[in-house]
Amino acid sequence: MLDAVDPALFSALDASGPVRVADVGCGGGGTSMALARSLPPRSVVHGFDISPDLVGYAQARCDAVGLSVDFSLADVGEAAPLQTYDRIVSRFGTMFFHEPLAAFSNLRGWLAPEGRLAVAVWGEPSANPWMTEIRDAIGRVVELPVREHDTPGPFRYADVELLLGVLRSAGFRAPTSAPWLGRVDLGGGLPAEEAADFAIRSFSVGAHLDDLPPRVANAVRDDLVDRLRPYEVERRVRMPAAAHIVTAGA
Repeated sequence: MLDAVDPALFSALDASGPVRVADVGCGGGGTSMALARSLPPRSVVHGFDISPDLVGYAQARCDAVGLSVDFSLADVGEAAPLQTYDRIVSRFGTMFFHEPLAAFSNLRGWLAPEGRLAVAVWGEPSANPWMTEIRDAIGRVVELPVREHDTPGPFRYADVELLLGVLRSAGFRAPTSAPWLGRVDLGGGLPAEEAADFAIRSFSVGAHLDDLPPRVANAVRDDLVDRLRPYEVERRVRMPAAAHIVTAGA
């Protein structure tokens, strides 16, 4: 679903020759696999995540197709590096650090001299209806928690200046940001009905429907389908999305 961001993120790595790359918050390994296929020959990719299930799944995916990528269970905010890396990349993984300054300061120590960090973080909620439409639909029947400023969550760095300031304080050199605007295929390419079900299952806000009477939950689902249908093209819900591609030097 998020692959559309990869070209801009990978370009920001500025890897013209073989590099050692740490993929932070690698999840199920999608970004790591794409990196392994696109980086210059003899490059090394190492994925890190805090979920044992996701690390195991990512490793199994790579092993099944013969991709040479290693995955490790680690809290990158605290863990010492297994080696130094020329590049650190993260696709939407760094917005969830509980202690951002400590975490980025630790990651700064993972980078080799002249190394480079490139991360993608989400932009303003209003520019990401693929996430906000489900919240708005559920918010009509459930009082949802107010998003607190600078707390773990997808829109933590919607104001990207906050992240740039953290990186400067963590010792990174010349942090900069470039906007990314595009579209995401909700659920990886699903029609409105299935995309609504995917969002309810997959987004944390969907758990609020579990305690509602079936009649009310079904009404919310129908409302969400109606909200998604205008974005459906050839049976695929494609929705606008906005992110920041943030880079910094060691």
